[in-house]
Amino acid sequence: MNAMLQSFWRALVDSFRPRVIALSLLPLGIIIVAAVVLGWLYWGEAVARVAGWMQASSIWTWVDGRLIGLGVNNATEFLAPVLVIMLVTPVLIIVALLLVTLFMTPLMANDVAARRFPNLQRRGGKQVFWRSLGWSLLSTLAAFAALVVTLPLWLVPPLALVVPPLIWGWLAYRVLSFDALAQHATVAERQVLLAQHRWPLLVIGVACGFLGATPSLVWASGVVFAVAFPVLIPVAVWLFTWVFAFTSLWYAHYCLRELARLRGPQGQDLTPTPSETPPAQEAGKTPSAAEGAITDIDPAQPRLPAARDGGAATSEE
Repeated sequence: MNAMLQSFWRALVDSFRPRVIALSLLPLGIIIVAAVVLGWLYWGEAVARVAGWMQASSIWTWVDGRLIGLGVNNATEFLAPVLVIMLVTPVLIIVALLLVTLFMTPLMANDVAARRFPNLQRRGGKQVFWRSLGWSLLSTLAAFAALVVTLPLWLVPPLALVVPPLIWGWLAYRVLSFDALAQHATVAERQVLLAQHRWPLLVIGVACGFLGATPSLVWASGVVFAVAFPVLIPVAVWLFTWVFAFTSLWYAHYCLRELARLRGPQGQDLTPTPSETPPAQEAGKTPSAAEGAITDIDPAQPRLPAARDGGAATSEE
């Protein structure tokens, strides 16, 4: 829990760096163009289809009858646009997640590694991009399938606020934890870390899934949405992208920290700086040690704790 909270605060600070804000705007243009084009072409037809589906539903007919008895008329006309928005929102979130994964997550993971773990070796091997793309597509297809299966639950008000963030959180856990480790961890290391830290990583994903669902609460107000449509769409889409950028940073800080702990000082290729090198080690160092190369050191020698302390300090900067 402590490691997860520390990673949270580090990610929150990093998410407001100018470079991260600039990167979060890149996918925004693509998503805005797609949303505007789809809305221009299909908004009226989509609302009409959803309204027809609601009126053909025996459950909604019963609910609408009760609402009319309470004095609420034209509930279908009000809720049909809201349902269209709720159905489109997961698609926008998933597209934003894929764009963040393809363009932002590798850059931010490298940035976190360079600042906090400068000596963490890259052992991801070749074809990292294609492995990441394949994993993301498979996970996204599974998330889409879960969304389709759970659509009837969206008519139940409490579940409509819980089920989508759970699906988005699971997708973030699958995709972003994989990409945070893709370039630095071997396949075996990644499997070990994902197995050992499955629940903390899932909690991070679900928490960010609920955070990413907050713009939908603003959109749920039909009057406000209709008046401020040109403003809310760009702001909400950027907010989705920023949330996933923040989630990527959270996963990068947490996963790379645990990878560094898994490898230990020798596994991280940590080398103490000259200021951290004890005098006894300076006097008896070999040419390769003077150049910063790690050599086989007897654990019984008294200089090992100093090297370990220096390495640990470097990894947590």
